[in-house]
Amino acid sequence: MQRHEEGHARTYATLNNRATLRIPSNQSKGKRSGGINLNVSGELTMTSSSSEMQGCISNCQSCHASCIQTVTYCLTKGGEHTAADHLKLLLDCAQSCATCTDFMLRESTFHMKECGICAKICSACADSCEKMGDDQQMKTCAAACRACAESCQQMSGAA
Repeated sequence: MQRHEEGHARTYATLNNRATLRIPSNQSKGKRSGGINLNVSGELTMTSSSSEMQGCISNCQSCHASCIQTVTYCLTKGGEHTAADHLKLLLDCAQSCATCTDFMLRESTFHMKECGICAKICSACADSCEKMGDDQQMKTCAAACRACAESCQQMSGAA
């Protein structure tokens, strides 16, 4: 069973006992031709969005994972690694990246503003990690934060 209504925001289809809900992106701005698909197994997938946005989403996800892993590392390392300001910044960065990813995946009209905020937080987090000296985990986290900051800055339109 298929249902498609020209000019409407929804397309329903049943293929191989799987239902798909298609939510096209905002076409009025003319910047993207894509959308979000939600299938019955709960998977959200983005379709034919800009490669710039997909790259930014990937960088945000990598940065989020790196910051969370680094929090755990810092807690086991002790010393200056467990400074409250440093740990809070790692957690802020991870949360900002997760939020930014969500905004881009649903193509929120506010994703550019969220990307601008995320870029600032990621840059601050990278600075904090780099202050920890010659520590490979901190260097890895700083690199992930810098990559995310750069792509988010571009997505924000402020680059």
